[in-house]
Amino acid sequence: MAARRAVNQSRRLPDSASIPLVSSLHPKSRNTPLLSVGLVILGAFLLVGYSYSSSGGFVSDKEAIHKGEGASCTSEVQRAIPFLKKAYGQSMCRVLHVGPDTCAVVSTLLKEDDTEAWGVEPYDLEDADSSCKRLVRKGVVRSADIKFSLPYRPKSFSVVIVSDALDYLSPKYLNKTLPDLARVSSDGLVIFAGYPGQQRAKASELAKFGKPVKLRSSSWWIRYFVQTGLQENEAATKKFEQAASKRSYKPSCQIFHLVS
Repeated sequence: MAARRAVNQSRRLPDSASIPLVSSLHPKSRNTPLLSVGLVILGAFLLVGYSYSSSGGFVSDKEAIHKGEGASCTSEVQRAIPFLKKAYGQSMCRVLHVGPDTCAVVSTLLKEDDTEAWGVEPYDLEDADSSCKRLVRKGVVRSADIKFSLPYRPKSFSVVIVSDALDYLSPKYLNKTLPDLARVSSDGLVIFAGYPGQQRAKASELAKFGKPVKLRSSSWWIRYFVQTGLQENEAATKKFEQAASKRSYKPSCQIFHLVS
């Protein structure tokens, strides 16, 4: 059936170099029907492959973030580090980052004075580079499913930063994950979430957390925080916004500061 549909589509196409090639084959040749069918099938495979590659059908969620399909909130974390230090001051001494490419964030944080950093990668680390694998061997970075409790004691870190991860969780799992992230932080929980309408939502067809990515509005997040008893860290929010304003910094992701 697929071959017949492909043939019908070719008949609707305007004149091109491909049509005379098929029609010019002599009908008396016994190989002509087989050759024609073979060309049609080959063309169909090429069209399917092209459509998948251009629409992201063969692209994983993590690859979509790497390729810039919409803004990457994990890369935004690295841009925001100077302003986070202004907002949290000495509390940025023990930081946990949760999200894809956590090795890059942790490496950036470790370059800061008087800062210790750890990371949790929600995806597998099989394709990690040598520097990332070194952090894994040292126990600085680990891979973990954030739908379940993190293997840390309460208030193990002063500040916990999460990016490009909560957008993949349904409210059912958010009800478990967000309180757990707040549990392991002592001075603040910072959430970097995508804006609705970003291209990343279209590119990520499947999520490793069981559902497609769902980018939510700020009003949705605020209502959710109220319902779950999580409060805004007003002092940190004000300091962050003041520092960002002075440097004309405009984040490409939503940033929420919550009390631990």
